[in-house]
Amino acid sequence: MAELTIDAVVFDVLGTLVDEPAGLREGIGALTPSPALDAPGTERLLLLWQRHIEREQRRVVDGDRPYLPSDALDREAAEVVARAAGAEDPGAVAAPDAVETLARAARRLPPWPDTVAGLARLAGHFPLIGLSNASRTALLELNAHAGLRWHQALSAEDARTYKPDPAVYRLAVTVAGLPPERLLMVAAHAWDLRGAQALGLRTAYVARPVGDPPTASDRFDLYAEDLADLAGQLGVS
Repeated sequence: MAELTIDAVVFDVLGTLVDEPAGLREGIGALTPSPALDAPGTERLLLLWQRHIEREQRRVVDGDRPYLPSDALDREAAEVVARAAGAEDPGAVAAPDAVETLARAARRLPPWPDTVAGLARLAGHFPLIGLSNASRTALLELNAHAGLRWHQALSAEDARTYKPDPAVYRLAVTVAGLPPERLLMVAAHAWDLRGAQALGLRTAYVARPVGDPPTASDRFDLYAEDLADLAGQLGVS
């Protein structure tokens, strides 16, 4: 710990502070009429959503498609899921308003049990910066729904790209007005931490059931079981 001196903490949001799959499952479950989808059917549709978002964000980062905010990509994913649900049952094809409702489910995500208390605990000792691939509008609604506490919330929309593009992490460095090595990036996704690490930020992996675990070759500064564990490692009582 003596070697880790930080002045601000930067948090990923989706998956790290909120349970994204849980919120999407609820939205998917409301998409089709009864009888409700069984668990394997819901998981299959959830995977379709996730793969679409991951692929299209990567295409934006790689320059293969123009930037679109997360709201637009969520609506694309909702349409993909609605079509797939209708393929199993022609009577289950969702109306446009149902697709829009499903897309908005991506903004109504429950926090992990330790999130709210953990942020409050850390906020008394460090400036907290949220840094999300969610659009500005989506991030506002996400924060309100989950009760997230920030000193500053930043959207990748301001960089017109997505993490792990360095331009997104640079937003936090610019706002903090600090050298990158004085910022601690916290995420449940190893790919996210690698992106921050490449720009010189310090890194902390927080284990979540839906995250991207580190590989044997990853070397992050901290590894925490949850936000309480992270706060303890940072010396926050």
